[in-house]
Amino acid sequence: MPDLPTVVVADPIDAAAVERLRQGPCRVVDATAGPEALAAALPEAWGLIVRSRTKVTADLIGRAPKLTIVARAGVGVDNVDLGAARARGLRVVNAPGAATQSVVELSVALYLLLIRGLQGSIDSTRRGRWDRSTHGRELAGKTVGFVGYGRIARAIASALGPFHIATRAFDPLLETSPDATPLLGLDEVLSGSDIVSVHAALTPQNHHLIDAAAIAKMRRGSYLVNVARGSLVDEAALFAALESGQLAGAALDVFETEPPTRAELVNHPRLIPTPHIGAATVEGQARAGRDVVDELLRALRGEPLMSQVPLPGGRP
Repeated sequence: MPDLPTVVVADPIDAAAVERLRQGPCRVVDATAGPEALAAALPEAWGLIVRSRTKVTADLIGRAPKLTIVARAGVGVDNVDLGAARARGLRVVNAPGAATQSVVELSVALYLLLIRGLQGSIDSTRRGRWDRSTHGRELAGKTVGFVGYGRIARAIASALGPFHIATRAFDPLLETSPDATPLLGLDEVLSGSDIVSVHAALTPQNHHLIDAAAIAKMRRGSYLVNVARGSLVDEAALFAALESGQLAGAALDVFETEPPTRAELVNHPRLIPTPHIGAATVEGQARAGRDVVDELLRALRGEPLMSQVPLPGGRP
């Protein structure tokens, strides 16, 4: 009887998903303990499951001669060298819909915290103050501008319906809007929004897409929220805008360096920082684990894949 293909779990995923994978026609190796465990498992790896911690570099791929498929238990695949994957003939799959609801809820929560000034109220109450003076505004009637209008941003726009929000979006990959949100130029979105919400994928072309010049085009006293990728926002420019009052506040779930190293930004009283937890709900992680295990089981059975990531230079 031939040896079963080995699937290496490099980063922790939902335990129920791992158990279901163990029932499939494969051998599962838990390499989540760290780099040494992963290095020991790579030579036999037919499949590799990662989240964001493990970087699937050309070097890692070169140390896995039997590797045929990489499964990213999440949406973004910027931790996978897609060029190296294509050169090796690997398939890359992800879980594009798993985190949508979790990120939607975090985004709306951050909008509310910012526009009502709730973080400051929470902090002052804990310090023994009882400040009931009028402060903050309602979210209703405001304009939210999306930078990037993919699945998550569209779901946020839908969720904002009961708040009677006006929405607008910039997305150069879309020719027409899939809903009632108008597609506009970046400058129009920046200058016409009370809250600018960043949801673009990170590419070499849009590194620091929201830089000092972009922030200067935003309404004075508006807000910036980034739950996508840290390097889309120039953190030095953001700090300067918070200091000057150009921005009334900001919320970041992602940072250029993680954990973040700019203490002055993280500790700024008008910034709400969270530790890249947009997808990190119990439900979101269960869906991510389930979806990538489904894909691996399809691959093991020789069935068509449902969430294969296009690789550079041609079709998947």
